[in-house]
Amino acid sequence: MTKFDKLIKRIFDLLVSLIGLILFGWLIVVSAIIARIDTGLSGFFKQIRVGQNGKLFKIYKIRSMKNVNGVITTVSTNMDPRITKFGAFCRKTKIDELPQLINVLKGEMSFVGPRPDVPGFADMLKGENKIILTIKPGITGPASVYFKNEEEILSKQKHPEQYSREVIWPEKVRLNKYYIEHYSLWLDFKILFKTVFGGTVSV
Repeated sequence: MTKFDKLIKRIFDLLVSLIGLILFGWLIVVSAIIARIDTGLSGFFKQIRVGQNGKLFKIYKIRSMKNVNGVITTVSTNMDPRITKFGAFCRKTKIDELPQLINVLKGEMSFVGPRPDVPGFADMLKGENKIILTIKPGITGPASVYFKNEEEILSKQKHPEQYSREVIWPEKVRLNKYYIEHYSLWLDFKILFKTVFGGTVSV
């Protein structure tokens, strides 16, 4: 990705995130209020993620889970008892991701890029795989489109965390590396289109 590519990408992110917050700011606020009532916790979920060049930042989401004693895993399935009914709706419609428009506006994220992982996954990147940390993480990306039914896939596994780490994670790394190595603004538009309207990105 050239400096010019990064400049155009940042301009696009700024303009669209501003427009998105203007159009959907009310929905973010209303959803956060409902989530607060639904979970008994803050309507906004904040979590430390690994960003560009390994810099840590707080990602924002609409809270979709309540606390359940004994359940502490960071890998969730669609059968996770912590997910509330409103939370399930938000996750299905991606409303829970809307607060990340703030992350994009702040320059911590981009609309398209590798999804930011929690410490413990991104830390495992070695050698040429570290290229994934050279760009800003995205709200969506090739791996997000490819594994759009990730929670359903994990719900069918006997050991979801192990499957996520040993099968899904390596494939996500491959997809994200391809994205960076073959970057174009057209590819970003293609991924955004398929995120909204469905379909897969073949790499």
